[in-house]
Amino acid sequence: MSKPTAEFNPINIAILTVSDSRTLAEDTSGQYLVDQLKAAGHNLADRELIKDDIYQIRAVISRWIADPEVHAVITTGGTGFYIRDSMPEAVGVLFDKAIDGFGEMFRLISKEDIGMSTMQSRAVAGMANGTGIFCLPGSTGACRAGWENILKEQFDSRTRPCNFIPHFMRVNPSHN
Repeated sequence: MSKPTAEFNPINIAILTVSDSRTLAEDTSGQYLVDQLKAAGHNLADRELIKDDIYQIRAVISRWIADPEVHAVITTGGTGFYIRDSMPEAVGVLFDKAIDGFGEMFRLISKEDIGMSTMQSRAVAGMANGTGIFCLPGSTGACRAGWENILKEQFDSRTRPCNFIPHFMRVNPSHN
């Protein structure tokens, strides 16, 4: 007897771009993510672009974590080794649980495009208050690799054997 096919459950996703040099109009990486999440049938919960400042990053993401209408956050930028790159340090303290496999898989996938330079990527992810937080590098190519090869499938409730949707809906009862 076969299992019934699961239904698609759209989620609300917030996009945060961290950049000291771009404006929202120039934000091709953030716009790529917005376009892709909408094309996949999800909803844009919010979108912001801020400077790479650890406390501004925490403030914006904390606001989204506290909002029961936001199921996931995708960030772009701030994951490198430059002195101002502070995304992992900003979000790591907010995680209830780290999703170690996200960074590992992102680096594995991006090795095809950028070779061993991938080890300089500090892509990270975690769960906080039932909200998934996924931090990608700032390039549009990196956002494409992360969306197409990881997030698109894991944000689809029909993906088997598992996906992130039940975690967004189950960990915090207000997300139902």
